[in-house]
Amino acid sequence: MKERYIAALEIGSSKITGAVGLYNPEDGTMKVLAVEQEESRDSVRYGIIHNPEEVAARVVRIVERLEVNPAVEPRRITGVYVGLSGRSMRSVASDVKLVFPDVTEITGDMLKRLKEDATALPIEPNQEILDVIPRSYQIDGLDTSAPKGAMGKSIAAVYDVIIGRNELKRNIKRALNDRTGLQIRGMLVTEVAAADIVLSDEEKRLGCMLVDFGSETTSVSIYRHGSLCYYATLPLGGRNITRDLTSLAVLEENAEEIKCESGRAVAPDTPSSLNLNGLKLSDVSNLVVARAEEIVANVIQQISYAGLTEKDLPDGIVCIGGGANLNGLCELIENQSGLNARNGFLPSFIVKTEPRAKRLDNVQVCALLYAGALKGGEECLEMPHIETPDDVDEPVERRVAPEPQEGKVSKFFNKISRGLGNFFATPPEDDSELE
Repeated sequence: MKERYIAALEIGSSKITGAVGLYNPEDGTMKVLAVEQEESRDSVRYGIIHNPEEVAARVVRIVERLEVNPAVEPRRITGVYVGLSGRSMRSVASDVKLVFPDVTEITGDMLKRLKEDATALPIEPNQEILDVIPRSYQIDGLDTSAPKGAMGKSIAAVYDVIIGRNELKRNIKRALNDRTGLQIRGMLVTEVAAADIVLSDEEKRLGCMLVDFGSETTSVSIYRHGSLCYYATLPLGGRNITRDLTSLAVLEENAEEIKCESGRAVAPDTPSSLNLNGLKLSDVSNLVVARAEEIVANVIQQISYAGLTEKDLPDGIVCIGGGANLNGLCELIENQSGLNARNGFLPSFIVKTEPRAKRLDNVQVCALLYAGALKGGEECLEMPHIETPDDVDEPVERRVAPEPQEGKVSKFFNKISRGLGNFFATPPEDDSELE
């Protein structure tokens, strides 16, 4: 089992992030070797590519920078795993069951049939199934987490079927396959991949929520009894706060900087009377707090939509994504929900040799690297081909530059050189230096 190079892309509404990692199957570690980003504003909206040509150009620039990284060079990226996320994505529970005439051993084929039956859902024509994740199994009415090999007269299962608009996959293929030459090794639901590395098995069993605060969307994943039980995407994100700040007569890029440096999700006890480049910090605070409270209120509301209460999530809420960098966000969540809240972090088996991998907004692409390695594990990079004599049918001597020979032309130039040397009264050069 040899190490494999994996490449991944996370195409978000504010930026496109690419990464290369080295997966070691012997100890299960992933070294994040390189991370690069390009802005994607106006090319990607709410997680869906709207301008495939522009996205392709930016992906090419990311790939070029990744390939010249000393940890990657001279290898070339030929394929990538791509994350799926967007406001149209959500999960639907699907209950399926198989009944046998007698006590039967549950086989892998039976589980495969259950999963296929779970996809027989009525969905809208503009949507498609993106993933099917098992939530629970029962054999003869008794819960089990390991159905294969068990004996019983019936097996029932509940699956979370993740659906989304078919534009998600179609436009990714248009941007990458048709314009960059990169092969798509697989498309993975970003939040599912992130939960697998950010949340511990204990947190998933006890009950917790993972929230990915993006630029234009916020994704909520709820886990209980070790499995996903609810997934939804809200059309709200950090860019809503930035746009609110533009009402203070500042450009969006300046508003983003103000939000990151001076914004806080929780209002101060005493309003500030200070100004920041002509802006009242109290006005900035009012706008940031109002929008942050709206986003968090919608996130917490998902608990009741999932048919749960805060008591069902004793391990609280874990935050990732660029929007999670907003100062005071975890404090606001705790104030509104009564649950513990913390920022997510990469586990020890993700080795962060690239400093940028430690940032909250790069957790997703690192998760895609690891999920890609486990899902298919196909090599995504290759060494450039170096031509050798065996690669060509022609005789070797025809491709090798001939040694300089003392022919008629060279003798003619030698005579001129000697004549010029005599003319300028310098010692004649030795013939061997001209050969």
